[in-house]
Amino acid sequence: MSPTLLLTRSEVERLLPLGDCVTAVEQAFRALAAGRVLGPVVAGLHTGAGGFHLKAAGLRHERAYFAAKLNANFPENRGRHGVPTIQGVIVLCDGEQGQPLGVFDSIAITALRTAAATAVAARLLARADAETATILGCGVQGRAQLRAIHLVRPLSRAFASDRDPARAERFAEEMQHELGIPVTAASDLAAALRASLLCVTCTTSTVPLLQRDDIMPGTFIAAVGADSEQKVEVHPALMAASRVVPDLLEQALKIGDLHHAVASGLMTPSAVHAELALIVAGVRPGRSREDEVFVFDSTGTALQDVAAAALVYERALSAGAGRTIEFAA
Repeated sequence: MSPTLLLTRSEVERLLPLGDCVTAVEQAFRALAAGRVLGPVVAGLHTGAGGFHLKAAGLRHERAYFAAKLNANFPENRGRHGVPTIQGVIVLCDGEQGQPLGVFDSIAITALRTAAATAVAARLLARADAETATILGCGVQGRAQLRAIHLVRPLSRAFASDRDPARAERFAEEMQHELGIPVTAASDLAAALRASLLCVTCTTSTVPLLQRDDIMPGTFIAAVGADSEQKVEVHPALMAASRVVPDLLEQALKIGDLHHAVASGLMTPSAVHAELALIVAGVRPGRSREDEVFVFDSTGTALQDVAAAALVYERALSAGAGRTIEFAA
């Protein structure tokens, strides 16, 4: 039995450039449409201060892989304890024999694969002339999301919004320097949204942040933060007035913004435009009119995790990165 590879967060980041992650995630959605996947499945356990979720899936390209990710999400960590809100690990296994191949820090993979899915959706669903973005939530994920949007829709300007104005200011300063475009902390969110055809929400909000009247015709929204039953970022009325594209319909009906729209009675599952995989595969159409508002309901799938983790593993082997451990010793 071969040893298991261990990789730290910094090693994962070096091995997984965002553009390559976008390609891997797009291939995973294409595999989903073709039925070359196992799962995905998700389970959650809530505690008083946060919770844990487990996501698992298998994926076959040239080789079969299986991955399970365990993430802890404790929103008050940063303010009270000075530790990250999200912490976790990914276990990658051989999909044919079950052998544990690697154990990786999950934070970089989670941020990159989530942003990569937004990039895939934006490339297919955003207007070609969209060049201004508003990001709600100025943490690690917000930074990854702005990079991903800029990768597929080169931006001329961006706005940043956060419940902590100082955090939005830091985000704007750092991302303006990195991307070479004006990035402004939005003191007036409604005005920023009126100036944007791209919007990403990546917060831990439990109340809607985007209202129907906030959004301009033709806007593409990536709703990223609602990954549990309690979280919501997009008002049900805005969901009902938009073309909704979930990453996984069954999952979004349980934990996404779609969950709240259906529970409110303003939408039914049949009103959903299509899963992202079907648009990637060309089975269902993307944008057909300039004035359509699209909401990508991104609840996060283990297919993205296994695609990114497999790429990291293969590159680590080639580069001799990480260290190994014999669990069976």
